[in-house]
Amino acid sequence: MPRSIALSLTLFAGACAVVLPAAAEARPSTDGVIKVCSRYGKGCVTAPTRPGQFNDRQVRLPGGTWIACKLDCRETLREESIDFFETLRERAPGHQRR
Repeated sequence: MPRSIALSLTLFAGACAVVLPAAAEARPSTDGVIKVCSRYGKGCVTAPTRPGQFNDRQVRLPGGTWIACKLDCRETLREESIDFFETLRERAPGHQRR
């Protein structure tokens, strides 16, 4: 019985170690700087954020253009910069995931 409890606690701790950092990454950023990494291994990008004109948030693309964040500034930055062409391909009509 104690061995099964120890095994359960170990598995639970391992699951928390994987899930909690991912949940922290998904929260909207309020500190003014965010960092995102490509889903396709193309590196990472760091960019500032700021309050927008219409009570929203904005993120600065690597070229210097400020754009409004969609639902999440991290996803917006990733989709509009480092994974731009992959995002277009994923959203194309008739695209099938591999």
